[in-house]
Amino acid sequence: MTVKSLEAKTCEYCKGKGYFQLVLGGSETCSSCEGTGKKKE
Repeated sequence: MTVKSLEAKTCEYCKGKGYFQLVLGGSETCSSCEGTGKKKE
């Protein structure tokens, strides 16, 4: 029996936040999950 963690359901690019924190300030919507923070199936 395998245990699925919450980490598997979150987007690995933005760590489930739905956006990236930019170096120069501000934020940008994650293009991988489109801001949902969830991994696409």
